[in-house]
Amino acid sequence: MAKKITDENGKTYKVKKPIYKKVWFWIVIVLVFGGAASAMGGGDDAEVASENTTDTEIAESTEEEAETNEEEDVPKEYKSALSSGENYADMMNMSKAGIYDQLTAEAGDQFSEEAAQYAIDNIDTDWNENALASAEEYQDTMDMSPDAIYDQLVSDTGDKFTDEEAQYAVDNLSE
Repeated sequence: MAKKITDENGKTYKVKKPIYKKVWFWIVIVLVFGGAASAMGGGDDAEVASENTTDTEIAESTEEEAETNEEEDVPKEYKSALSSGENYADMMNMSKAGIYDQLTAEAGDQFSEEAAQYAIDNIDTDWNENALASAEEYQDTMDMSPDAIYDQLVSDTGDKFTDEEAQYAVDNLSE
């Protein structure tokens, strides 16, 4: 608490503590010196790590940097289309053609054809497994026959899987 002093004219003044006597001042000093000490320390660990770096690690690092640079060169629209397409593939087990149509549809995501194609080319999923998951859903919820499931999977108004993907799905349905 500040000390009050009254001068000879009757005015009252507050005398404040010097800054070095305030608690917050010392907390700031400790934080600054602690941060500086931690930034300066640890050089030995980095030297040991750099001595243990192998040619393989250097090659992997170079590949990662190249991938990062490639990703930075990709337009935002393409990245958004890829993210949306991955969601359709992972959560809804859609086919390539189904995802492409959804990404470019006016009633869908409305991406450009180029962005949608970029997404299709870069989605990392097992399309056979997507077809199988869709087929199992039809089998479980709609009691469809294997032939009807196949037709639904390859239909232009259905799932739009390829013939090979649909056949894989039908061949691997549980009994």
